[in-house]
Amino acid sequence: MKHFLASVICFSAATILVAQTSPASDEAAIREVVRKYVDARESIDAKAIEALFTPDADQLVSSGEWRKGLKDVVKGTVASSQSSRGKRTITVESVRFLSPDVALADGRYEISGASATDARKMWTALVLTRSTLGWRIAAIRNMLPAAPAR
Repeated sequence: MKHFLASVICFSAATILVAQTSPASDEAAIREVVRKYVDARESIDAKAIEALFTPDADQLVSSGEWRKGLKDVVKGTVASSQSSRGKRTITVESVRFLSPDVALADGRYEISGASATDARKMWTALVLTRSTLGWRIAAIRNMLPAAPAR
């Protein structure tokens, strides 16, 4: 009976811990990861960038360059931030949960330069996965809007 009661208590405690994460708190955490990503890019902080990604992360940028693996993502992100001036912003428009541990964050990605004519306006899609370390970026896809086909 003692083992049964101990099992029930452990199961109940685990259920309560799982129930404490809600879609709203997960969405807030995901938005925070995106904010930290933009901040890390702005400060060109390789360690901070690395901490936000999964080891097998990849990134397809608007130029067509495909960065595969954490090392290439960090190296390419730092190089891009160093070479292109301007302030980066990502405005997350939606977060969609594909499963409890996988989410898709879509947003407007803008790099504003010294004047309004220098701005690059793109879309970005980030796939994030939950691990024991929290939410991490597994993939990024950046795209430039194209004129409609005629």
